[in-house]
Amino acid sequence: GGTAAAVGLPRYAFAQAAYKAEYKMSTVVPPAFAWGKGGEIFGNLVRERTGGRINIKQYPGSSLVQGQQDREFAAMRQGIIDVLCGAPINWSGTVRELGVFTLPFILPDHKSWDAATTSPAVMDEYFELVRKAGAEPLAVGETGYRQISNSKRPIKAPDDLKGIKVRVVGSPMYGEIMTGMGGNPTFMSWADAQPALASGAVDAQENPLEVFLAAKIHTLGQKFVTKWNYSNDILLFAIAQPVWQQWTAADQKIVREAAQDAAKQQVALVRKLFAEDVERVRALGVEVHIPSAAEQQAWQIATRRIYARWKVGTHAGLVSKIEQVAEKARGKG
Repeated sequence: GGTAAAVGLPRYAFAQAAYKAEYKMSTVVPPAFAWGKGGEIFGNLVRERTGGRINIKQYPGSSLVQGQQDREFAAMRQGIIDVLCGAPINWSGTVRELGVFTLPFILPDHKSWDAATTSPAVMDEYFELVRKAGAEPLAVGETGYRQISNSKRPIKAPDDLKGIKVRVVGSPMYGEIMTGMGGNPTFMSWADAQPALASGAVDAQENPLEVFLAAKIHTLGQKFVTKWNYSNDILLFAIAQPVWQQWTAADQKIVREAAQDAAKQQVALVRKLFAEDVERVRALGVEVHIPSAAEQQAWQIATRRIYARWKVGTHAGLVSKIEQVAEKARGKG
């Protein structure tokens, strides 16, 4: 009957018909930033390698969700976004367990960060969580270590944050970290943060220094930076499950490899910028403080209670795995 005829057709005949003219990818920032560049490289590689069969179009500024980056994952589940190239911390309201890499000082240097993000024990479990949440994970890049800047005074110890009004984004965890040190966090989009910093309504912000430079944050009255490396989220490349399932196995392989290649290039770019950021920020007349080991420990102690709460609040088992991998990597000296 009809089924036998259908079975006789090669699978790609069905899949081919289901391909869309455009797959929408959301990124928070444009390709002028390493994160946005990672998305751009990915889209270009996929287009080239599939001969235009899969056309991924980048929508920077989270424009598919009216600039509200915290809504990206929910929008992907609704079919508004097909491709994610983003920081899971932004989706913590939707899928909190994906924020395990962002706990304060969990991966305080690149050696521990690399060990965790290349550990099969860690990544297999993480990718399983992404699949359960509704997306097919392909690769991870790096958003970059987040550093604090402010207009008031050098921040060298937790007490220096007392009374400082700091703009935060993404997870309530970032707010709790600031409150725990006496800071006064306020959640706002980057679009709203810029005038607030410029007018002095907000004193401080935290972002990778690459963003500080690209967005010219020094022009918003930010005179003091502390390079404390308190959080460094992954950049997750993923495809909405219903979209992923429509593609042929051959195309899935092409897309996965393209994401892995794009992620490698994106990480290399982030590292290059990280290596030169202090020098470049100081050249703008901004004071940069690099904490001593003792100062670094004081930050870790000050955030311990919040860390413990969010370890349980995200995924305690996976966080423990990350801790073990990180400890071993740092032990290697």
